[in-house]
Amino acid sequence: MRDEVYRDDWGIPHLRAAGARELARAQGRNAALDRAWQIEVERHRVQGTTAAFLGPDAVEWDRFARRARLDDTARRCFERLERLAPETADWVRSYVDGVNAGLGEGDGRAPEFAAVGLAPGTWRPWTPLGVWLSTHILFAGFPTKLWREEVARRLGDGSVELFATDGPGTSGSNGWLVTGERTATGAPIIAGDPHRFIEDPGVYQQIRLACPEFDVVGLAVPGVPGLAHFGHTGQVAWAITNAMADYQDLYRERLRRTPGGAVEALGPDGWEPAAAHTETIDVAGADAVTVEIVETGRGPVVIGDPDTGAETVSLRHPPRVTGELGFEVLPAMLRARTVAELDAALDRWVEPINVVLAADTTGGTLHRVAGHVPLRPAANRLRLVPAWDPAYAWRDGRAPMPREKVRGSAVMANQRGIAGPLGVEFAPAHRADRIRELLGGSARWTAEEMADLHMDTHLASARPLLALLAQVTVQDGTEAGRLRDRLLRWDRRMGADSTDATLYAALRAEVVHRLAAHPALAPLRGSAHTDPYPELFRPWLATVPRIAYALEGLLTGPAGPLTHEDRVTAVAEALERVPAGDTAVPWGELHRLTPWQSLPGMNPGETWPGLAGDHDCVLSTSSVPGVTDGSARGPAARYVWDLARREDSLWVVPLGASGIPGDTHHRDQLPLWVRGELVPVVTDWNLLHREEERQG
Repeated sequence: MRDEVYRDDWGIPHLRAAGARELARAQGRNAALDRAWQIEVERHRVQGTTAAFLGPDAVEWDRFARRARLDDTARRCFERLERLAPETADWVRSYVDGVNAGLGEGDGRAPEFAAVGLAPGTWRPWTPLGVWLSTHILFAGFPTKLWREEVARRLGDGSVELFATDGPGTSGSNGWLVTGERTATGAPIIAGDPHRFIEDPGVYQQIRLACPEFDVVGLAVPGVPGLAHFGHTGQVAWAITNAMADYQDLYRERLRRTPGGAVEALGPDGWEPAAAHTETIDVAGADAVTVEIVETGRGPVVIGDPDTGAETVSLRHPPRVTGELGFEVLPAMLRARTVAELDAALDRWVEPINVVLAADTTGGTLHRVAGHVPLRPAANRLRLVPAWDPAYAWRDGRAPMPREKVRGSAVMANQRGIAGPLGVEFAPAHRADRIRELLGGSARWTAEEMADLHMDTHLASARPLLALLAQVTVQDGTEAGRLRDRLLRWDRRMGADSTDATLYAALRAEVVHRLAAHPALAPLRGSAHTDPYPELFRPWLATVPRIAYALEGLLTGPAGPLTHEDRVTAVAEALERVPAGDTAVPWGELHRLTPWQSLPGMNPGETWPGLAGDHDCVLSTSSVPGVTDGSARGPAARYVWDLARREDSLWVVPLGASGIPGDTHHRDQLPLWVRGELVPVVTDWNLLHREEERQG
């Protein structure tokens, strides 16, 4: 059988081949043709070589990638696959063969290569594992521990919990499952949307993978084979959200250099040798940068060096310790026919730690956590711990993964729930509570109706600020008085056409700035720039965003640094600074999509659309109050998996199926995504357009 490539009307690839290995090769080749620039940037990110063509702004990431040993960890994990799961290793190698076969042609389709003078390189068998690692190494937000250190040092240990919330450096998602008793067809439905930084091209690729063993539709990560996070085999469907588990530790290290130039680290048994070597980062338009790579018995040193005497910190995480990444799960998921088979496969998952919802055509359901959370003291989860104290060492084994039965419905939205024993900070419960409330509105859900839930803009987290606003005394008839009364009548919906939403956002931003300037929190100011941490970690250490995302707790928590009078005063002062209500523009005029592009400026003067929603809405299009009304993070895809008829399933991505600028399908889904519309999942091969046929 020849490998076959089909497309639907939206350019979504449907690949068919004689076997799983041939199909993996076809998927790799498709990634190279449709996403050549994107996946090559990812390969360079793994290796820490992006500055060679992106310039000085990329040096910080390259330094981190090298110091964290991402490429070497991927190589170790692949070598373990070769020893213990050779079939999976061959499957991954086939994918890489496809990438390498397609990059020459993909290069010609992507103008970015010529713009920076870059030629495609060669993928190694472990490169897809490296792409997975680099995509998720910051996903668990280990730099949050640096922030807690700063809060404790500057405000005292008792203030750390003031900021315990889902912060700007993490990514979340919505997901929900409704059992057959509550659907029109009698079969389960799974729906949701992963919230990530929106990238151009998109971080998820809609795709279909079919061979005699399986026929699966889902969302792939370009550069990685299979469908790890979201898929529908026809018999079983699954989806995930970030469990918000803590599985990465930071160790405070003491390093010294011997007279011979070697590096030693103070471990539990005294001074011990540390592995050390130097590497050179080439930088386009600037001098090369030399970086020393040091690894102790805990892990790679990601902050500090042996010679400066400043804070030195190593990172310890499961793949570096065990050589496991869980890739043997990926082909097993594609072959799953029941929830039980999928569940068994997920027992071998490693990272990131996910909450999983799944259902099958027999009515079976699954709600569990999957991943590797190491066994270690609770203190490791909270702050930096001393490398030389044996009390903080990891123990053998891993934490058990919680699970719950599904009764009618189940909701996952990064809240403190099923994964509670595994984490420290979780998202507020607003999204989860709102989804449950909306699901209670019907007992006969259809896939099409489910799509409406994605776009709900109710902002429950506005309640504390508005409650304080109601306590502000203002003179009747003044601009401030009219604004106060208007906001107290507001329906708390962050609609794109709402000027009330704009006024609320302006008030919120002013409150954030008032709190940031308050003497009780003033010691935090400037921590992102004055402390000896790499620039890469500054988003986790910037005071204003941290206050913005912790605002609800700061306004409602027990009396501490901020009294009730402090809070009311901050709101009153903010109210006086908000512009007149009759000059407000609709929220969507300010709350515009601002996607990340590795090579910005390819389309000068480009205007991105305005959006509804906000951070704590089900439509989670995040702004950073006090910093920007723009939205860099939001639904990186939306999906509805129907277990009655897979062809009734729906999906959409923020931009389009193609990663090629100017292609018909580069951004053709963007208007639909903005409006909350989804496109049908096509499963009938006769309704697809055959693109090519070639020997497999």
